[in-house]
Amino acid sequence: MSLLTHVMDHSLDEGYAEASDRRRADGTAGLPRTLKAKLALAAGLVLAAMVVTLGAAQARIAAPVLAKERQELIDRVERADSHANGLERDVERLRTEVADRQGEVLKQPGGDQARLLALLSGATEVRGPGVKLVVDDAKGSSPGGGGGPRESAGFSDTGRVRDRDMQRIVNGLWQAGAEAVSINGQRLTALSAIRAAGDAILVDNRPLVPPYEVLAVGDKKRLGTAFQDSVDGQYLHVLQESYGIRYTLSAVDQVKLPAASSLTVHTATAAEQKKGAS
Repeated sequence: MSLLTHVMDHSLDEGYAEASDRRRADGTAGLPRTLKAKLALAAGLVLAAMVVTLGAAQARIAAPVLAKERQELIDRVERADSHANGLERDVERLRTEVADRQGEVLKQPGGDQARLLALLSGATEVRGPGVKLVVDDAKGSSPGGGGGPRESAGFSDTGRVRDRDMQRIVNGLWQAGAEAVSINGQRLTALSAIRAAGDAILVDNRPLVPPYEVLAVGDKKRLGTAFQDSVDGQYLHVLQESYGIRYTLSAVDQVKLPAASSLTVHTATAAEQKKGAS
């Protein structure tokens, strides 16, 4: 009976009781660590599932809005393209009307002189024999780079054609006897400007893309030879030999140069004809 009474009074072994008291004192009493880790993992998975579900729901809600905005942007681009095409058609129509009226004026007395002035000023399209000069950057040339021989001596030390290079080339063609010149389809006039914006070459504020095709109307035999023998022709040769800039010059039986896109005189005005003068 004493053994049964001891067992009933002391159901928990003293060693277990000490361990339980020690866990309570350390704050580690309660569920086992492995069970806690599993519960934490399960809670994390539930939270992740909730986040994914909410994200999917928001994506489904935002999808129609994004599709609508995309369609609106496409419609705006299409309207802008349509407007630009309409403006191009208007420009072509006006150019045709101007050409027709110019033709009527040239048929009147003194029309030959007016035709010559229109040709020299770039107001009319011209065609005839001449030369084609194609200039391109050196192979593997990279944008940027300043200083060095380019800044001090006027040469392009980066292997890229610069605006001042094109200026010398065009001036050399004029001096060699060219009657009309264009670069990449841009007709040059007395008011044309060749400038630079960063690494881009601009002709009348229109950017050009290499290779640069320079067409010149004139005596195809004398024009090419005179240009190569000129100071500017030798300058281009130095660019090729020293910096790898490429160019080809060839005589052409027939070249066609468009009329200048715009001719605006800011200072000069036509003199009034005196009475009785013809």
